[in-house]
Amino acid sequence: MEDRAIIDLYFKRDESAVSESITKYGNYCHRISMNILYDERDAEECVNDTWLRSWNSMPPARPTSLKAFFGKIVRNLSLSRYRMNHAIKRYSEMEVMLNELSDCVPSCLSVEKKVEDDALGQVISAWLDSLDKPDRVLFVRRYYLGEPSKKLAEDCYETPAEMAQKMLKLRRSLKSFIEREW
Repeated sequence: MEDRAIIDLYFKRDESAVSESITKYGNYCHRISMNILYDERDAEECVNDTWLRSWNSMPPARPTSLKAFFGKIVRNLSLSRYRMNHAIKRYSEMEVMLNELSDCVPSCLSVEKKVEDDALGQVISAWLDSLDKPDRVLFVRRYYLGEPSKKLAEDCYETPAEMAQKMLKLRRSLKSFIEREW
């Protein structure tokens, strides 16, 4: 079913909207959640919460990209669950990924956090637009979808060390771009 038709079902409050969403985007959402949580039950719960949040958000929200809409919801739910699960424990693949980015992205602790976050998002988007498509896809797969660097290396037919160097180069490029534009 087309995304517009699924969105129309949400606006009509037709419960089949959820089943159509699960059919079309269930595996996609599950993969994002598993990349962050590495726990089947937690991932399943976050994916199920995604459908509830979507039901409660549409209407009034009318997403232009249903895939991105669901991806953002499941990612945010999964990150929240990750933080809750790891409030005391401090090591995992997700912790490594987030720490890799911490040197690039400045922390925002001021009252204007929302405005600064939006501005930072625009700067990062501009940087992503400046990249070649393979580098942009690689960066998004690693730092948005949370895919392990080992899997990325396999998919790109590179060694883990080569992938680590490529990701380091991308992070340095991002840091330099943010320092210039921020």
